[in-house]
Amino acid sequence: MYSKDEQRQLFNLTKELLEAPLPDKPDADFAASLRNTINYHEWRYYVLNDPVISDYEYDMLYKKLQELEAAFPELKTPDSPTQRVSSDLTEDFPTVEHLTPMLSLDNSYNEADLVDFDQRIRNYLDLDESFHIEYCVEPKFDGGTIALVYEDDVLVRGATRGDGVKGDDITPNIKTIRTIPLKAAFSEKGIEVAEIRGEALIRKDVFEELNKAREKDDLPLFANPRNAATGGLRTKDPQETAQRKIDAFVYHLGYAVDRQGNNHLTDFQTHDATIDYLGQLGFKVPAHNGDLPERKVCKNIEEVVAFCQAWQENRDNYPYEIDGMVVKVNSLELQQRVGFTAHHPRWAIAFKFKAKQATTKLLKVEFQVGKTGVITPVAKLEPVQLAGVTISSVSLHNEDFIRNKDIRLGDTVLVERAGDVIPYIVKPMEELRDGSEQPIVFPTHCPVCQSELVRLEDEAAWRCENPECPAQIVQRMIHHVSKNAMDIEGLGESTIERFYELGWLHTIADIYRLDYDKIAALEGFGPKSAENLRRSIEAAKKRPLHRLLHSLSIHHLGIKASKLLAAEINYLFELAEWDEERFTRIKDIGPALAHSVMRFFHNEKNIKILREMEALGVNMHQTEEDRPKAVNTEGPLFGKTILFTGSLSRMSRKEAQAKAEAAGAKNISAVSKNLDILVVGESPGSKLKKAQALGTVQILTEDEFLELVGG
Repeated sequence: MYSKDEQRQLFNLTKELLEAPLPDKPDADFAASLRNTINYHEWRYYVLNDPVISDYEYDMLYKKLQELEAAFPELKTPDSPTQRVSSDLTEDFPTVEHLTPMLSLDNSYNEADLVDFDQRIRNYLDLDESFHIEYCVEPKFDGGTIALVYEDDVLVRGATRGDGVKGDDITPNIKTIRTIPLKAAFSEKGIEVAEIRGEALIRKDVFEELNKAREKDDLPLFANPRNAATGGLRTKDPQETAQRKIDAFVYHLGYAVDRQGNNHLTDFQTHDATIDYLGQLGFKVPAHNGDLPERKVCKNIEEVVAFCQAWQENRDNYPYEIDGMVVKVNSLELQQRVGFTAHHPRWAIAFKFKAKQATTKLLKVEFQVGKTGVITPVAKLEPVQLAGVTISSVSLHNEDFIRNKDIRLGDTVLVERAGDVIPYIVKPMEELRDGSEQPIVFPTHCPVCQSELVRLEDEAAWRCENPECPAQIVQRMIHHVSKNAMDIEGLGESTIERFYELGWLHTIADIYRLDYDKIAALEGFGPKSAENLRRSIEAAKKRPLHRLLHSLSIHHLGIKASKLLAAEINYLFELAEWDEERFTRIKDIGPALAHSVMRFFHNEKNIKILREMEALGVNMHQTEEDRPKAVNTEGPLFGKTILFTGSLSRMSRKEAQAKAEAAGAKNISAVSKNLDILVVGESPGSKLKKAQALGTVQILTEDEFLELVGG
């Protein structure tokens, strides 16, 4: 439909139109540019399922066209996107006409928009402030919209949304979705023909499994659960649809009549009641139950705002992708009175969450050196707003990541914030390339010390193996003093860098021979700060052996493995005598870790630094804390894994974990399928939601836990 040149032109025009002010007089060319650009992005989104701009950017373009046409009606044309619902029709399936039109939703992005929506309803219905409009609020699922038709209780048709009037008939594929009943007892209520609206989507954990399987089979990975679901709906082979394990939520009963044409929607008073009814018939619907229910009837717009904000905070804990909440006037009688525009129902609005994806330009790549010498390429981007944060840097992980995704300098890239925290490049927009893009050349030598880089067998990373590389030295010292390592308070990242620049630190051994008189005289410190630092360093010298091991920045050696090694030795330098067989005799220690530790302890420079630290008083021997604790095989929790979350009122977290171990349990750090018991205190947060979603975790209160372990 669009050539590569046309796509590049329209994409570039998008940025100009977003930044351009509305003209103060009729401008037919400006209106035409808006229409053409919106049509292009609708084609990318609905037909290809491959958008190149965020939902927010699209909505801003659409609103700009709406405002222009409202100000200058003569600019409105019959083919304007504001005069029709966007289309996802393809030539792959026969088209069918919906029993009632499937319109879009008006959008809001903040509390003020919701309050304005409430006021518009009041004005339309001529209601005063004393009348509280009841709203039903439910998730805005990020999947593929579907329409289901039942006749005489049997599913006879499933279709995509299409252009809102007609959609693609995908009935064979719809029938593979197990959350859609093939038969539902509508006739018990006198309904002989019914049309239901819903959303086909894929659980996040199922999506991860699908991509793992595709990676194993050397197939292209799906960009996100939405694309995987909508692509599955349109596949020619229903077996492929079934393999994607698509779910479907239904959220609207749009048509319900008997053979005489009597409308049975009048049997219901509220939208919420229709959803409850569909749930009773066996459909999957947004649920009322739980601490934060999926669906809630709110008594006023203030409750709506609070509920939407709560879900914006909770969206990442939900097992499905959602990009907002849908707010609907609950009363069907009021819905009918308020009515529709050509584009959307006046009685509903979508509260859109902050964008999680956006497109921007890759300007350059910087190569950073980590504490173990790993070279990490970092993309420097044209700054872009994403989920409320400005993103300008994104890790490219390693050379294979760059090659597999074919990312190039100058590319327009699709950026996502995983979990609204970590920015990630999903893909380059290859169709927008103009030939000026250049391959990213990975260095052959360390960008800091110029040592030749090495790539070990079975590893994706290139690394600098020069232990005197300045970048590594600083990063290793920062790690050495960190909380999970030697925990030296007062030696933060900036202080380490400052002391290094002053020439006071060259290796981690130098930390233990700092001149506190010089520190006291340094600007920003003083005698008290210097004394506090001295005490902190003296305390660090007595840390248990496993902390020292973890502090040494040995590749693959994390906290858990450090504890396993410390439990097996009396003196640190015993490890220099071990061979691979001795390491791998320990459960959970594999050859890769064994080789890493052996390589470290066979390096004379490393041994020299450790000997200096020992002479300066740093503990090199096993302590009581390092020794393995005997497992109580007779305890009530033997063989169980346990995790504590929230604030405990009768004991500290450490005391609780000790009681659990004494009862035979193993403490773990995160909710996963391996967790048996979650003990919940006050304000438990996301761990409780995740455990409840798994459905296999035993949830205990603090009192129940204490009763179980005997106080």
